[in-house]
Amino acid sequence: MNHHVLPPLITAVSTGLLCPGLLARARWVGRAPRLAVAAWGVLAAAFTVAVAFGVMLLMLPYDGAHEMAHHAAACLPRDGQDCGAPADPSDRWALTAAAAVFALPAAAFCRELLTARRRRARHASGLRLIGRADTRLRATVVPHGEPAVYCLPGRQAQIVVTTGAMDILSTDQLRAALRHERAHIAGRHHVVIGAVDAFRRVFRGLPLARQAGSQVPLLLEMTADDRALRHCPRDVLATALYSMAAARVTDRSAFAAGGPSVAIRIARILDRSGAGRPVLTGLLWMGAAGLVMLPAALTCCLILP
Repeated sequence: MNHHVLPPLITAVSTGLLCPGLLARARWVGRAPRLAVAAWGVLAAAFTVAVAFGVMLLMLPYDGAHEMAHHAAACLPRDGQDCGAPADPSDRWALTAAAAVFALPAAAFCRELLTARRRRARHASGLRLIGRADTRLRATVVPHGEPAVYCLPGRQAQIVVTTGAMDILSTDQLRAALRHERAHIAGRHHVVIGAVDAFRRVFRGLPLARQAGSQVPLLLEMTADDRALRHCPRDVLATALYSMAAARVTDRSAFAAGGPSVAIRIARILDRSGAGRPVLTGLLWMGAAGLVMLPAALTCCLILP
């Protein structure tokens, strides 16, 4: 094995095995959930790129790795050089294998989006039979005793409110719950969930995939809470979530204001203690994680022959 494989190997181990646990336990993620979601995305992207390059380099002989590096340099837009296609068949097979690593999560992502879209379409067809449109709430009202407010995102997004929720929520509480759901729709959070599910499906058993699958949905709920808090008091949103804590929405493609994460979110909403500078802390954390792999890359690619 040539030494060029070490940088992607170190990157894959760091992003796939070591960093997920550190990020899941970091205190700043609850204060800056949007940045935390971005951090999970950076880890997933770095791991995928590292695996692709690692597979490509493993398929090349020692001299072939140097030739591939010179070929990649020729493709850079300078001096008008035309890189063309690799002449060596082994180079072409290595590039094909690397492309396949990228294609697998991309195909799984498309599949997740299509599957979720079909589920939402079936759910929406049922709502048309039993629900009624409420222009004042800009939502679909469903006769059901269990208090629930949720949304079906996508191109034809809609928010669903049960009559049970309308009975127990005050006007301000209902407005806060509706703002929470509109934040999910505006943020296109269903696309993020589709990407996380696709990554978990392809890299099943990987700590990064497992941790992201459990952390990202909670962070997206926190992000929607923060968006709603721009227009309503903390206690109003907290009491609205508490009233719908037992709500269960069976459709996995829907975002519900209640659910199992309510206790964590209510504690976070009501926590008025100083948060410091969570965004700065998160950026420093992400920068430090990237610098961990820099010495190894420099050693392998610049110092070693």
